[in-house]
Amino acid sequence: MTAKFKYLKKHTEALVKDVGIEVACELTGRSKATLGRYYSDNPEHAERYMPIDAVVSLEAVSSYPHVTTALAEINGNTLEANDNATRNSASVNADIVALAQRFAMLMSEYNMSIEDGVITANEAKRMLSETLALQKVLVEMKLHLEDETAHPTGMG
Repeated sequence: MTAKFKYLKKHTEALVKDVGIEVACELTGRSKATLGRYYSDNPEHAERYMPIDAVVSLEAVSSYPHVTTALAEINGNTLEANDNATRNSASVNADIVALAQRFAMLMSEYNMSIEDGVITANEAKRMLSETLALQKVLVEMKLHLEDETAHPTGMG
């Protein structure tokens, strides 16, 4: 199984865990065992993936579009949030401050992780978490910059 497909399976598992296995079973009409096969990395399940109708049902109630985001990333794309209500900061300036803080946190995690020359699975998870937080700040910043492009507030 290639790294891309392992990545997709990891995000499928994250989606199921996000909504909870019981809710996932109820929404998709599939058993726990079937859902588990969709994200299993065992060789006998290497070719099994969650059907798109199940992904849609679960992502409608999840906190994040795990599988959709993974599919976009695998193909070299990114997703843009459409809901302005989810935007946290008020300006590009606030985004710059948040960006600097998140980057500093990521570098701190990285420095702690490489002290012994080995990045453990837990250290990698912490760095991944910081990377995702950094990505969210960048999306916020992108949205603010697009707002500025559409509705300039500076001197013309």
